[in-house]
Amino acid sequence: MSGTQERSTTDATGLTRTRVVLVDDETLVRVGLRLILGADPGIEIVGEASDGLEALDVVRATSPDVVLMDIRMPRLDGLAATERLLAEQPDARVVILTTFDTDEMVLGALRLGAAGFLLKDTPPALIVRHVQDAGAGRTTLSPSVTDRLIASVTRQPKDERREIARQRLDGLTERERDVARAIGRGLSNTEIASELFITVATVKTHISRILEKMPADNRTHIAICVHEAGDV
Repeated sequence: MSGTQERSTTDATGLTRTRVVLVDDETLVRVGLRLILGADPGIEIVGEASDGLEALDVVRATSPDVVLMDIRMPRLDGLAATERLLAEQPDARVVILTTFDTDEMVLGALRLGAAGFLLKDTPPALIVRHVQDAGAGRTTLSPSVTDRLIASVTRQPKDERREIARQRLDGLTERERDVARAIGRGLSNTEIASELFITVATVKTHISRILEKMPADNRTHIAICVHEAGDV
């Protein structure tokens, strides 16, 4: 699967659409999501699946920008499907959309490389925005999930967390800190490159070095560190 901009489609009016696959074992949920997302002119639903195994086949056939993935499904659950999907197609953007938000599920999904974690009670307009953000390369989390993630990643008191985060940022070069701050603001690689007047390839190099130096598992953890340091 290639980069987001290459996968997105452009219609006759020149509008770029985010191509989405819906994965949920409940038909009514998929119908509701199709109605919500399909009503937005910037989103195109290109496939649906009712379990993780079917999702892998649909994603291989359609190469979507974003996969909205439920967790608890028959045959192959959403976390296992996400792991397999990202092993095959590392650039895929998987957003977990579920009613379950235990610490283990949130952390498990993000460690596997999911681009976001949303709850099914998220207002429809916000689901649309989160899908668009994911398609643009941004990590997207429900506010309640962000709070729980921060609490789960580290249990230290707030002052201790701030000091640890600042020490991690102090180990970066100034340019790496600029990139980390941009990630903390939710910018995609393309937006970071434009803002800092560097290439996307250079942005990716900086991110790799940041992940190694902090150390961090993914850009979500970079964003958390920046916020805890108060360095946004």
